[in-house]
Formats: sequence, structure tokens, C-alpha cells
Amino acid sequence: MENRNEVREFLASRRAKVTPEQAGVPLQGGQRRVPGLRRGEVAMLAGVSSEYYTRLERGNLGGVSDTVLDAVANALQLDEAERDHLFDLARIAGRPTRRSPKQSMPKTVRPVVQRLLDAMTGAPALVRNARLDILAANALGYALYSEVVVNPVRPAA
Repeated sequence: MENRNEVREFLASRRAKVTPEQAGVPLQGGQRRVPGLRRGEVAMLAGVSSEYYTRLERGNLGGVSDTVLDAVANALQLDEAERDHLFDLARIAGRPTRRSPKQSMPKTVRPVVQRLLDAMTGAPALVRNARLDILAANALGYALYSEVVVNPVRPAA
């Protein structure tokens, strides 16, 4: 996660720009230690827990949903460019890592998936893995892709 610092700085700086008055948050007691919203206030406005928002602000955006990102963007009153930047940061953080050689691609499907495919008789249907290998198909799927199934193209070694 190379972008943790960028996420942290971005969210903290945007949080500092929004005053409680702008966000419609009632002021609770005298002196504030932060110039803008507190983390807990952003979390409340976004509808997430304080702990979850704190994790996000610490740069842990991997796997965060678009709904949560939208809620955070609304709570921080981000403009369109800032909102796009937040989503870009999340995409970078959520980028899947390369598989280790020990983690192989699936070569078959569970029997329940094959039964589901077999029940689909009105259209070709198939299941592929991340490398786009055909793992299973219904009868029409096998008929449509018979050349690929019989003579799969293998990359040159």
C-alpha cells in the first residue's frame, strides 16, 4: 500500500477544511483541538463507526465500498475532482496483489455450480477463471465453444 500517506494527508486535510457549522454538527463544549471536523464527526456524518473511519484515514482503503466512499465524500463536502481523487486512491489501495506460485487457478467448479449451469437450457452459459480458462459450461455453452474446449490455445513456453 504505497499510497497510505497520501490517503492520510488527503482525508485529514479535507476534514480540516470543513467546520462543524458547515457540516451542521452541533458544537459540544468549548475549545476544539482540531481546526475542522473531528474523526468521530466525519464518521457520524458518513454513517460509519469512528473506528472504521479512523482506519480509512490511516490509509487502509483496500476493499472499501463505493457506498462508503460516497458517504465519506459527502461528509467531507468534496468537490467532483476531490471525489474522483478519493476513488482513485481507493482503487490503488484495493489493487489485487499478484498470486504467489503456490496459489493456483481453480481448474474445476463445485458440483452445485455445474448443476446450475446444466439447468440453464435456453442459452449458452459458462464459468471461467481469472485467466479466462473455461472451467465448466452447459450443453449449449460446450457446443458454442467446442473448438476452444477441444483445442485450447496454450501460450508458447
